[in-house]
Amino acid sequence: MAVAYLEIDLRLTPIDPWRDVMAAQMGLLGFEAFVDSPFGFMAYIPQKDFKEKEFLQIELFEIHGLQIEWHTKVITPKNWNRRWEENFSPIRIGERCVVRANFHPPEKADYELVITPKMSFGTGHHETTQMMICFLLDLNFTDKKVLDMGTGTGVLSILAEKRGARSILALDNNPWCVENTNENIGFNHCTKITTKFNDSVPHKNKFDIILANISRNILLQQIPDYAKILVHLGDLLISGFYVEDMGIIQNACEAEGFRFIRNFKKNKWVAAYFTKNEY
Repeated sequence: MAVAYLEIDLRLTPIDPWRDVMAAQMGLLGFEAFVDSPFGFMAYIPQKDFKEKEFLQIELFEIHGLQIEWHTKVITPKNWNRRWEENFSPIRIGERCVVRANFHPPEKADYELVITPKMSFGTGHHETTQMMICFLLDLNFTDKKVLDMGTGTGVLSILAEKRGARSILALDNNPWCVENTNENIGFNHCTKITTKFNDSVPHKNKFDIILANISRNILLQQIPDYAKILVHLGDLLISGFYVEDMGIIQNACEAEGFRFIRNFKKNKWVAAYFTKNEY
């Protein structure tokens, strides 16, 4: 069954510097996406995962001089589809990649990704997805085995196949995301992507490249598992965390034998590239 999402429209007075702080705190409670608005932002979480008591315990509600107004709305899959079709425009990432929906006309690019998002996040509009795509465009995927944790729309898996990957395992713990990924696989005529409704790291497999655009807490939990299933000198590309989290993420990776290569920053978000040491 498709998952209904809860949209929380937050209005903060004043906005700065509290908007980013509030989003970071809500990210720790399971909110999956944030869209800035003139007065604050909209935040999205599966309706079944929202716990109002925990939400109201965020310390910003007690900040003197900060006013927080919030309203909730249930976004059903049907309404989500219409919302995206009304607001989703094609996006070009550099000179080589364009992401568009199936209802947009084709555009010329080295890599044209047809992504119709439905209830899934990962359209190419979010900074983390854009930075991960930039990494994928630079990395050698030829004949590589790839793991895509939290695949969302499947956008990274699809690009990995177009970049020459031999096989891709795309996992997500949301059945709607798996359904959406399968649909987008069809739009892009991909044949090397296997999807699974699962958020556990597959310990029986080995991979040359791991992609994980999820959240800080999940990354910190799973980085030790990534180290076990990534081949020597394999590549780890991760995002979904804020600039201030880069230190703790890098420390966790280096503790498991990863070597930091470089990172991208866009607004408050970071994407980082590590490789697994040979020893």
